[in-house]
Amino acid sequence: MDRKVTMIAAVGLLITLALALYNIYLAGIAIIIVVVLVMSLFIMQDSAFLPDIEAELRPDAKAVVLRNSGNATASKIHAALVPLNIEFDLPSLDAEKTSEYLLPSMIDHAKLVITFENENGGKFEREFSLNALAPPYDPLKPMIPMFKWK
Repeated sequence: MDRKVTMIAAVGLLITLALALYNIYLAGIAIIIVVVLVMSLFIMQDSAFLPDIEAELRPDAKAVVLRNSGNATASKIHAALVPLNIEFDLPSLDAEKTSEYLLPSMIDHAKLVITFENENGGKFEREFSLNALAPPYDPLKPMIPMFKWK
C-alpha cells in the first residue's frame, strides 16, 4: 500500500474512534468518508500511466489521425491498415496530442490495428473500424436520444 493511503486510513480510523466515543452515528459517517477516500486513491493509482490511443479518418479520407486521450505517453506505436497492406510506426505520442499519417490515396473503409506501450513497458492493442462515410464519433451523444437531442 502507498504511504499516502496508509496515512489517510490511519488518521481516518483515529478520527472515527474519537467520534465513536462521542456519537456512534458521527463515527458511521466518518468511516464511510474514510472508505470512500481510500477507494478513490486506489482508483487513482490504477489509472496512472495509461495511454489511450484513438484513431479516425480525416474528413477528406486522405489521412489517419491518431489521438492519445490517456494520461501518459504512448511509445513504440505500430499501426497497420489491414486490407490495404499499409503499416507505419511512431516513436511516441504524448498525452492529449494528435498525429497524422498521410495515405497515398483516399480510402473508404478499413480496419486499423494499433499496438503501443506505456512508460512502464505495458503493452496494449486496439482495433478501429475506419469508414469515410460514417459520421464522426460524438462522445456526448446519448445512448437513447430524448427531447430532440441536437
